[in-house]
Amino acid sequence: MKESGFTIYNNLTIHAPVERVFEAISEPRHLINWWPQRCTGNPELGGAYNFYFTPEYDWYGEVSQIEKPHSFYIKMTQADTDWDPTTFGFDLEEENGKTQVRFSHFNWPACNDHFKIASYCWAILLKGLKDYLERGDIVPFEKRS
Repeated sequence: MKESGFTIYNNLTIHAPVERVFEAISEPRHLINWWPQRCTGNPELGGAYNFYFTPEYDWYGEVSQIEKPHSFYIKMTQADTDWDPTTFGFDLEEENGKTQVRFSHFNWPACNDHFKIASYCWAILLKGLKDYLERGDIVPFEKRS
């Protein structure tokens, strides 16, 4: 993926097979357990996604890269001004039944307060993804950062 602007990076290990991690980052029925309140989408190249958080944050993206079960990227197509030029994604590698997750969210236009808040929020949300897959924990939407 071509990167410009500013980028958020997070790496983590999830004690789950790569196929389960891939499903949790690409299937709407799993995404709603750790990220948006509601979600629709199709995990195929060019597939459209709707990430609904609240009426003010009803965002859309499109699958820009997919290689099951090793990479999944979404290019935002309708969000707020800072998110619109961005792409976020996951690169996954399984090692001994655990999955190494390399997350990036790039093409942020500025290293502003929104970028810094999103960086923090992604770290918290990815911890939620890890807890969802390892322990079955689902944090209620209103308590997610």
